[in-house]
Amino acid sequence: MARPLVAGRAVSTQEMTDSSSIRALLTAAAVRERTQELLQVGIEGGLDHFAVEIDRLPQCADFVAEVVRERHPTLGVPFHARWRHFVVKHRDLWAERATAAAWKDALAKARAAFDLAIVSVLLDAGAGPEWRYRDASTGIEIGRSEGLALASLRLFEAGLFSADPTDPLRADAVRLATLTAGDLAAGLQASPANPLLGLDGRVALLARLGEAVAANPAVFATRDRPRPGGLFDHLRTAANGRPLPAPRLLESLLQHLAPIWTGRVSLQGVALGDTWRHPAIKRDDATDKLVPLHKLSQWLAYSLIEPMQAAGLDVTDIDGLTGLAEYRNGGLFVDAGVIRLRDPREDGHPHSVDSFLIVEWRALTVALLDRIAPLVRDRLDVSAPDFPLTKMLEGGTWAAGRRLAYARRVDGSPPIQIVSDGTVF
Repeated sequence: MARPLVAGRAVSTQEMTDSSSIRALLTAAAVRERTQELLQVGIEGGLDHFAVEIDRLPQCADFVAEVVRERHPTLGVPFHARWRHFVVKHRDLWAERATAAAWKDALAKARAAFDLAIVSVLLDAGAGPEWRYRDASTGIEIGRSEGLALASLRLFEAGLFSADPTDPLRADAVRLATLTAGDLAAGLQASPANPLLGLDGRVALLARLGEAVAANPAVFATRDRPRPGGLFDHLRTAANGRPLPAPRLLESLLQHLAPIWTGRVSLQGVALGDTWRHPAIKRDDATDKLVPLHKLSQWLAYSLIEPMQAAGLDVTDIDGLTGLAEYRNGGLFVDAGVIRLRDPREDGHPHSVDSFLIVEWRALTVALLDRIAPLVRDRLDVSAPDFPLTKMLEGGTWAAGRRLAYARRVDGSPPIQIVSDGTVF
C-alpha cells in the first residue's frame, strides 16, 4: 500500500505512528493510562518530588464517604458540573433565569446553556485567596470557584458576552474576541483592593475562544451566528439520534477548541492543550515524556452533559472521563497524607504549572481518584452505574478536599502553592 504524501513526499512509517500517538493524547483514555503509569512509579518510590503512601488511601476513602453521607443523606448526588455553582442559598439562579426566558425551542435553550457553560468554565481557573465577588441580588459575598461561577452568570445575564442588545443570553464570537481587561475586571469586581489572579490570562483565553469559534463556522455556526453554543448543533448532528459517549464529547472539545491553548506543547501542528512533560513517562515515539490531563476541558465536558440530556440527547459512558487534576482533589490527597512532598521545603514557595512537581501532583490526583472511587462506593454500598465518578467528585472528593483545606489553613488555600496564569487550575 502506498504511503500518504505530505508536501510532495512520502510519510514514513514512524511519522504515521507518531501522528496516531499524538492525536491519541487528546483523549480521556490517554489521561487515564499515563496518570496511572506515573502513580505506579510513585508507589514504587521512583518520583523525585512526591512519595505515595498508598496504604493511607482506605482511611481517606472513609473520610470521603462520611462527607458524602453528611452532604447527601439519601445519596442523591448530582453530577459534578458548573451548574452546581449556580445554586446559591438554595436557589438555582440559572434555572430561574432560564425558566423566565422566552426560548424559541429547546434547542435555543441548549445553545444558551452551552454558551454559559463554556465561558464560565474557561473563567474557572484559580482566583486566589483574596478575591471576593459581592452579589447585590442575593446579598452573598463569595470567592474562589463559586464566586467566579456566580460572577460569570451575572455577566452572562447582563449581556456582556452578547453582540445583540436584544438577546443578552448568548455569547457571540465577535464579542468574546473584543472583550478588554477593563470589561472583565469591572464585571468580576477585580481591583487592587480585590485582586484576582490571572485576569489578563482570562481575557486572552476568551479572546482566543472567540477567534477559534469565528474561524470554524462549520462547527460553531450551522444554525446561528458563530457562538460557542453552536457546538451543541454540531454534536447533535454527529449523534444523529444515537447515544453520544462522553469521551467523544471531550474529544470534540479538545479538537475544536485546540486553538485557544497557546504556549503549550504542540507536535506536528497538533496543539495538545493541558499536556505536560515528565520524565517518568516513557515512549518510543514523539509522545515520550508527555502527560495529558485536560482538566478544564473535562470539567467542561461534565458540565455540557446536562444541557444535552435536557435537549433530548442521550450521553453514555460518563465514567469514560477521568477525575479532574485540580487543587481541591489534589489537596485532599496531600492533606490526607496519601501523597507527601519528599522535601517539605518545596512547599515554601509557588511552583509553575509546568514544573515536574506540579505535573506529578496533578497526575497523581487523577490516578488516585480512579483508585479511591471503588473504595468509596464500597463504603456507601452503591454500584458504579448508580454512583459514577462524576458523582463522587461532586459529593465527596472535591468537598472533602475543601473541608480539609479550611481545617488546616485559615484561608482554605491549597497545600501547595501554584503560580496561576488563569488558564489551568
